[in-house]
Amino acid sequence: QVQLVESGGGLVQGGGSLRLSCAASGRTFSNLVMGWFRQAPGKEREFVAAIGQSGGTTSYADSLKGRFTISRDNAKNTGYLQMNALKPEDTAVYYCALRYGGILRNYDYDYWGQGTQVTVSS
Repeated sequence: QVQLVESGGGLVQGGGSLRLSCAASGRTFSNLVMGWFRQAPGKEREFVAAIGQSGGTTSYADSLKGRFTISRDNAKNTGYLQMNALKPEDTAVYYCALRYGGILRNYDYDYWGQGTQVTVSS
């Protein structure tokens, strides 16, 4: 069983930056693809980014490419989402997730964190 804990969310002004962290328990983190998703009030959860087991492969939502960067440190069992040039429409609860197999941009992940709130003011 793997448990995930996100951190780093908060309130930031538009144009600012935040770095989210996702700490994983267990010994299998390096064997799992990591993804970040977000869900805004009244909207469906949407794919943000994903990274392969070694960190060499990444995938981003087209609308976020260039502003967000996903990374991971397998030695620390931790993944990250660097978010720059934040906009009010980035306001959402951000979730990290892990899955066996390849990168997917849908919800088919095996483990999910509880989420961290990101609020961007205008």
